[in-house]
Amino acid sequence: MPGEQSLALAEFARACKAAARAVSLYPGAHPAIGVSLSRLTTAIQRLSGAGETVLVVHPTTILIDDRAPVRPDASIGELAELLHGRLIGTLRVEPGATPDDWRALLLLLARPIEELLADGGIHQAWTATGRGHFQIQEIDYAEVLRERRGANGADWDRVLSNCLKGESVELDDAVINSLLEAVETSEKFGELLDRLNDRAETEGSSVSARIGALMHLLRATLTAVEARTPGGTGDALTTVARATPHLSPDMLIGLLTNRMAAKPEDAAIAQGVVERIDDGTIASIVARSVSSERGASDRLAQVFEALVPDGTKKGPLLDQARVEAEQTEFGSDPRFPEVWQSAVTILNYSDKSYVSSEYARELSSARSQAIEVERLSEDPPERIAAWLASVSEASVRDLDLLLTLDLMRVETDPENWGGVADLAVREIERRSLLADIAGAQQLTTAISEKATGPEGKLRDAATAALDTLARGTLARHVIGHFRKANDADVAALTKLCQTIGPRLVLPFAEALSTEDHTHTIRRIRELLISFGAEGRRAVEPLKNSAKPAVRRTAVDLLRIFGGNDALKELTPLLNDADPQVQRDAVRAIVQIGTPEAFAVIDRGCEVNDTARELIVREVIGMRDTRAVPSLSAVLKTTSPRGAMAALHEAIIEALASLGAHADSTAALRDALDRGDWWAPRRTAVLRKAAAAALKRIGSPETLEALEDAMRSSTRGVRAAARLALGREGAAR
Repeated sequence: MPGEQSLALAEFARACKAAARAVSLYPGAHPAIGVSLSRLTTAIQRLSGAGETVLVVHPTTILIDDRAPVRPDASIGELAELLHGRLIGTLRVEPGATPDDWRALLLLLARPIEELLADGGIHQAWTATGRGHFQIQEIDYAEVLRERRGANGADWDRVLSNCLKGESVELDDAVINSLLEAVETSEKFGELLDRLNDRAETEGSSVSARIGALMHLLRATLTAVEARTPGGTGDALTTVARATPHLSPDMLIGLLTNRMAAKPEDAAIAQGVVERIDDGTIASIVARSVSSERGASDRLAQVFEALVPDGTKKGPLLDQARVEAEQTEFGSDPRFPEVWQSAVTILNYSDKSYVSSEYARELSSARSQAIEVERLSEDPPERIAAWLASVSEASVRDLDLLLTLDLMRVETDPENWGGVADLAVREIERRSLLADIAGAQQLTTAISEKATGPEGKLRDAATAALDTLARGTLARHVIGHFRKANDADVAALTKLCQTIGPRLVLPFAEALSTEDHTHTIRRIRELLISFGAEGRRAVEPLKNSAKPAVRRTAVDLLRIFGGNDALKELTPLLNDADPQVQRDAVRAIVQIGTPEAFAVIDRGCEVNDTARELIVREVIGMRDTRAVPSLSAVLKTTSPRGAMAALHEAIIEALASLGAHADSTAALRDALDRGDWWAPRRTAVLRKAAAAALKRIGSPETLEALEDAMRSSTRGVRAAARLALGREGAAR
């Protein structure tokens, strides 16, 4: 179509997709729907002008007047996929289509195809809306299939499907005429056999079902021939015999086996066909099978042996077959000479010098019995399903797991056991990737048991295997599962990692330093903490991370390890840029609780007002009596100016709640005496708070301090002490 029309069609497709998305997502009154539908009506007017537009829908594009767009456009392809998925063949858009009409159509397109089919299809659903301006021609796949049926109107799909299912089918005159026409030449009957094979592949039919369908077809064919031409079955059998190269080796074996069938009719038909297979047909069977399968199968060797029991005839027949195979497409392949030589070796093989005649008869009998068992299919479906399940992919994985576990348990040679352990390591990584944590845990436990066993080369091999696991991809797989695992899965993953041991600390620490997912960071942190003191090695890379959440993990680990040794790493974190990291560091230091720890707190309070306030408030919040000396020192050594006034008041309140202590008594007495004449209001508030704190502690020392304040030379100090002791009225 013209370039301008192609652009208009692409614009319409984009507008239609956007409107369909808005209509399906938002309620009817939402402004997004009105805007999208307005753009859609403008786009269709630009595409169709004043007339109507007929859009012919193909699976990947849209045609107008049998003309396709100049170049493929993604929006046109997406709209075509949407319309074709709702079985719209053509969409006729008449002038005057309103936004409400478009909305009604788009609501139908938003419905699943199953619902539309339940309502009679898209055409009937649109008719039920009562709206106009659109005419929809729906795709009728039944009609399409009827048009694509075989020659002379014969419903071959139905006939062949019923034959494959073992069901009897009533043949109409058209089918009988087609059968009689097909049996006139081997080429036509070969085409019928090819069609049977294709149908069997489509339905996934077993070999026994295909053989049964072949015999059913042959019976119907010979019955029709006898009815139309009495005595003509011999020629028909000859035609069928010459068409046997179109059969697979499995079906040929079934045909050979049917010579001994329980039904006399089937045995006679099979015998009649096999007797009429001449040397040229045998050569064609070999040539066709080797060319299609790119080699000779065991089944073909069985067929060749059955049809050519005389060994002296095999060589000339194979030479004849090669000439015929060279005329096929595979004959020009450079690999053909090598493949053909391999096929000759298989087909011309003779075991007479190795196998006695009696044993050869037993082998042939066993092969025939196996084919008969497959043909009868007497086993119940439950038993067959159980047999198939035993060789399913899941069952094979379980057997692999059991085999590896058994080998690690029974092998005693360290070198051989190391090879099995390497296999187990790869299996653990694979199973952890596939979220089979239970299987990975069994293998890991087996290695860990050897690693904790008696000293020796076996223990060294197991330790090396665990080290390999820690250096491999396991940590990455576990972190990937952490992002979406539930609590039970997290517990299983944690147990797996703990089995491998602290050697995983550094890999997880390195991964944690680059992790962005908060939920995952928390789970990795809990895992590192679960390693206990061994997790200490993770502190250094974690505390230097650029991410505050990762640095907090380092603080948590140091808090758990405790002791003065952790103070060296915690001290720099008191000045961290992130307040939460600072708070966590303060908590960790206070929990260590040694004099050295509180000395670190004291030094941290001397840095600057911002750090001091954060540290002091965090210490206050912990309500730990061991912090009294540090709080008292801040109260005594800092001036209550600016923001420090509120901090002094908070320290005074905290000291009052922490009980009697020599340091707090001295600090509160100093706070009571302290004052600035240019800030009388602040001075009065802090003196009142200090006096109240001394009274609240109520120890002999604090009460004595209040009595001493009553004798002070400063009127404000005396007033605060009298108020705390309840002697205000007497003073007046």
